[in-house]
Amino acid sequence: MSAIQPTILTWARKTAGLSLEDAAVALDMNDARGRTKTERLASMEAGEEEPTRPLLVKMAKVYRRPLLVFYLAEPPRAGDRGQDFRTLPSGQNQFNAELDALVRDIKARQSLIRSMLEDAQAAPLDYIGSVAMDVPASKLAELLAERVGFSLTRYREAKNPDEAFAYLRERIESAGVYVLLLGNLGSYHTNLGSYHTNIPVNIFRGFALADNIAPVIIINDLDARIAWSFTAIHELTHLWLGTTGISGTDTEQSIEQYCNDVAGAFLLPAAEIQELAPIAKKSMAAVAADITSFAIAHRVSRAMVAYKVYRNGIISKTQWTALDHQFRQEWEAHKEREAQKNKQAEGGPNYYIVRRHRVGTALLGLVRRSLDEGTITYTKASRVLGVKPRSVEPLLSLRGAR
Repeated sequence: MSAIQPTILTWARKTAGLSLEDAAVALDMNDARGRTKTERLASMEAGEEEPTRPLLVKMAKVYRRPLLVFYLAEPPRAGDRGQDFRTLPSGQNQFNAELDALVRDIKARQSLIRSMLEDAQAAPLDYIGSVAMDVPASKLAELLAERVGFSLTRYREAKNPDEAFAYLRERIESAGVYVLLLGNLGSYHTNLGSYHTNIPVNIFRGFALADNIAPVIIINDLDARIAWSFTAIHELTHLWLGTTGISGTDTEQSIEQYCNDVAGAFLLPAAEIQELAPIAKKSMAAVAADITSFAIAHRVSRAMVAYKVYRNGIISKTQWTALDHQFRQEWEAHKEREAQKNKQAEGGPNYYIVRRHRVGTALLGLVRRSLDEGTITYTKASRVLGVKPRSVEPLLSLRGAR
């Protein structure tokens, strides 16, 4: 019997979300002995041919699995995601291979972060799991703002959405929460093409890991930047509720409605929404225009304003659904234009600046201190930061990493 169980190979590929053809390309396999690379991979999964050690190493990387997994007698059970707060359209599978791999990656990083904090004798955070949904959303919004030292005036004085989010993120991280921007698992480049692992916003918008030592918030950075702040507060609410899990773009579950209401009250108090009450009698085009102007002035997304207007009874659910769809389509079109513009532009943003932005200064600071104190290795630091060991020091050496 082969040392490598064929079922393991099939399971690893399928849970990575790859077809036989795509996997053969991503693994950079070659045609050989009169068979195509796809046929060769199928033969291995049928137990007719055993993969070489170098190919197993490639599989571990491409399939996002530890090498040891390939020597198990049978596929392991699916990992725990926590709760799934998404309500996907009828017929759409909750499972997504890239999301499942991302959750595993997040949990592994969080475990290392917790270990570093425990070595530093960090005190537990008393607010994790400290409230229930019977607390009025507006009241919890006040508690959150007070706990993180947030000023709505300071937030709105920001020059642009990026600066506003940076301020909010810094306030949240000052309360002991690590906020990471992750919407993919990287890209694989071979001589036959590239394989990208972007996870669409309709699959997941945010993720919260409720832990009283190392709480983590993940924001899908493929979403519109103006929406990041809302997602951050939505996930922060999950932490206060003590709920670990995945959030999407829907509002069907009561807990998601509650977290949205808290985020809405945090960034846009109900009294201000009443300024839009006159739109109830306007055409949809005029409503969209008024919401756009209002959203820009208040440093929030149009989708958030439309949702709050609906929740306050100013427009109907049908109108809100139509507006949400319109704003999403317009954003997708804008994103496509920006992507084309970036393709035509020479160069791009500095690799380390992008990485630093994704992990945040709080995590960079923790890793720096842990390395200086000798409590972690560069290998572990690279795992936490999501870079190669040789990239750790250049990343930390950037101004602001300490």
